[in-house]
Amino acid sequence: MSSNKSVESSKTETCEIQNLDDLHHVASRMAQHLPHTALVTLQGELGAGKTTFVKAIAAAVAINPAHVTSPTFNLITIHESPANALRLVHADMYRVIDPDELIETGWDTALSAPSGYRCWAFVEWPQKIASALPADHLSIKLEVTGESSRRMTIKGTGAHYESIPALITQSH
Repeated sequence: MSSNKSVESSKTETCEIQNLDDLHHVASRMAQHLPHTALVTLQGELGAGKTTFVKAIAAAVAINPAHVTSPTFNLITIHESPANALRLVHADMYRVIDPDELIETGWDTALSAPSGYRCWAFVEWPQKIASALPADHLSIKLEVTGESSRRMTIKGTGAHYESIPALITQSH
C-alpha cells in the first residue's frame, strides 16, 4: 500500500489499495482512530467496494463480517458488538430522494446507541442526504483502478476527524 499527501489539504490523504489485505489493513487502522461517535461517508460507483470496506471495519472490531450486507433494500442495518460496546450503523441512501425521508428510515434511532456504547455510522451514497449530514465527518471515496485495486481518498473535516487520514495511511 502506498500513500501520498493531497495538494488540496493536509486533511486529505490518498492510498492505493492493491488487494483485500490492504483494505483490511486500512480498516484496522481506521478502527483504532475513530472517535467515540463517528460518521464516515462512503462514495464510489457501484461495485467500488463500499460495503466490502464496511465488512472490513466490522471484522476489525470483532463483528462477524458475514452479517454485513448491502443495506440497499432496508436502507439502514445495525450491527452491535456487546463485547466491544460498539454499535456499527451501515446505511445506504441510494434510494433516498429527499433528506426529509430520513425521519421515516429510523436514522435518529439508529444513531442512538445504548449508554456506554460507541456508535460509528457508515453512509453509502451520502450525496443523497448531504444537507442532513453534519459538516464534521470522515469522507472516503473509492475509485476502481483495477480488478482488485482501488484508490482510496480519505478526508477528515472537523477537529475530531482532521488527523485521522494521516494516521490511517502512514506506514508503520
